[in-house]
Amino acid sequence: MTPERPSVCFVIPTRDRPDELACTLAVLGTLDIDAHAVVIDNGSETPPLVPGSLRNSMDVELECLTFNEGTGSRNRVIGRTDADWIVMLDDDSYPVDDGFVDALAEAPDGASVVSADVRLPNAGTREMGGLPEVFVGCGVAIRRNVFESLGGYDASFGYYAEEYDFAARVLLDGGSVRFDPRFRVDHMKSPSGRDLNVILEHLVRNNGWVMQRYAPDAERRSQLREARGRCRAIAEHEDATPGYARGLHELRATLHTQSRTPMPQAMFDRFTGLAAAREALQTAYAAGVFETAAVIDEGKNAWCVRRVLDELGVRIVCDSSADALVIGTMSPGPMLDSVDRWAQCDRRVIAPWCSARDVRPAHAPMSRVG
Repeated sequence: MTPERPSVCFVIPTRDRPDELACTLAVLGTLDIDAHAVVIDNGSETPPLVPGSLRNSMDVELECLTFNEGTGSRNRVIGRTDADWIVMLDDDSYPVDDGFVDALAEAPDGASVVSADVRLPNAGTREMGGLPEVFVGCGVAIRRNVFESLGGYDASFGYYAEEYDFAARVLLDGGSVRFDPRFRVDHMKSPSGRDLNVILEHLVRNNGWVMQRYAPDAERRSQLREARGRCRAIAEHEDATPGYARGLHELRATLHTQSRTPMPQAMFDRFTGLAAAREALQTAYAAGVFETAAVIDEGKNAWCVRRVLDELGVRIVCDSSADALVIGTMSPGPMLDSVDRWAQCDRRVIAPWCSARDVRPAHAPMSRVG
């Protein structure tokens, strides 16, 4: 029997991007679903003009704030909807169709969050960020009761990495974050309002806070180093080292103020993507042993891939003689982009996450990693 389609509340913060917001609302107005939308204006110079209802009769509520609350503005949906699911969007992101509602209807009870396949049409790639059980905030559905019981996002983050903090609390609450490819979101990623120095300032501080709060004692220091190093590399690539330096200074000044709730090791392995890498690479190894591997397209938490290869006794090499090519990122978007790029490769290519399809050519040893 087909499950009943759930009700949805879209939450869309906005600030000084009226054209992007209008485009997003126009797309929502084409969907055939039981939904309403809440738009939170974060102190725009000129408040946006928002219709009370869309073409499909979807009700739209607008709340105008006098200042920018950042990610905390999303919490204003608490207590003003009885929808089954809250779908978080940005003012420049939207679901491409209503197939995601079927994904929500079929989500198991333990799935507190369903994350989307977020694409960047202007770049021809997927959104960076996230992990197998950490969602990207411009395309995610959260059970309303879970969002309310956990108190929403931590507003002290301002923006960036608040999804990591919330995902950590979901796991500690006994829930899970599940990716469903039927939930497709286009993120137009407007360049307005994006100061890379401000972004890096938030990234290094907030990622450090997450690891200080949730990393097990044995991993806290190494994970803090990993977060700082990753943000420093991004800052150098984007010419945003002043912002990185400010964020690092603030991180050092506030680290001791972060209350610790260390995760059990097995849960932390889920949180970082290490558990997903173990499942995928062990399955691939069992299906067809490979003694050497080259790690390709390295990105976020590539250390997970390298650690599992070491656990399997697979020697990592850099030349073309490797038995297998293993995608070296646990960030779903870049991983799936890498899967697409290597799909026609005549060598064995393995994705370190079972939700990413196996791109091994037909004549290679069988290995189900997706």
